[in-house]
Amino acid sequence: MPLLFAEVEPWIFSIKVNKGGEPVSTTGGLELIKEMLPMLPPSEKKIATYILENPREVISLTSMELGKKSQTSSAAVIRLCKSLKLQGFQDLKIRIAGDLQNTKETRFREIQPNESPVSIIEKTVNNNIQTLRKTAEFINVKELEKAIELLTNAQTIHFVGVGASGLIAQDAQQKFLRINKTAFAFTDMHLAITQVANTGREDVVVGISFSGMTKEVAKILQLAKRKKAKTISITKYGDSLITEQADVKLYTFAPSEPIFRSGATSSRMAQLQLIDILFMSVVSLRYDEVVRHLDETREAVQFFKKDGRKD
Repeated sequence: MPLLFAEVEPWIFSIKVNKGGEPVSTTGGLELIKEMLPMLPPSEKKIATYILENPREVISLTSMELGKKSQTSSAAVIRLCKSLKLQGFQDLKIRIAGDLQNTKETRFREIQPNESPVSIIEKTVNNNIQTLRKTAEFINVKELEKAIELLTNAQTIHFVGVGASGLIAQDAQQKFLRINKTAFAFTDMHLAITQVANTGREDVVVGISFSGMTKEVAKILQLAKRKKAKTISITKYGDSLITEQADVKLYTFAPSEPIFRSGATSSRMAQLQLIDILFMSVVSLRYDEVVRHLDETREAVQFFKKDGRKD
């Protein structure tokens, strides 16, 4: 059988523990800078640009030295790290050093007119793999742990999304229902606002939006906070209307949007990946109980499929 697409290059993703015992990702620094670059203030943008142009040099510099090199200041370097939602300049340097070890990077490739199915298979698979890798690098483990705790202890979980993000909400609902969590998914915002109006401290509302700028989802999270419910956002990296209303912020990689929106296809994969990570983490915490619920739902499905014969 012929090989349809090139072998995937080796890739290293790891999470280490810092001196304070906190988990720290060791890759993704350069991608974080690229994502945030358009939104940075002038002084931080100058530093970010210098880093992107001189990544190998930067990992050996102090914040003061980088400030001088970029014609800014060490204080601006620290502000940049805060804007990137990192723990400090050392955290950024560790991530950049990890990026430089992953030298073989496959770029996102757009579909062209009259391409062969083989070429489309190759591009689609490689684009999705890249998205999953980048999203893994964007995950803040401390925020992820907070989200896992909230979902594990939630009395009711409400997943809210519009359009393609609504499909992710429905996928999440289906998963959590199978492990006996009371879960709802809303794509109709009028129904969502009615349900969320009755939430309380023991409930969790998850807002899903690729852009983070879907006003309806932001308003629903705002209402949830007024009702003292906990809120989680799943958006592309950076501040947005939705993250402003979230107690816990989770981010996915956001490839640039090309003509045929294969970027949108990839963003859907990233959102599904994050939902899977949350779901598997909750399963792991309550493994024996969850296995029993999964067995029961599996038996129920088999019962439903029976053709009416007596047991």
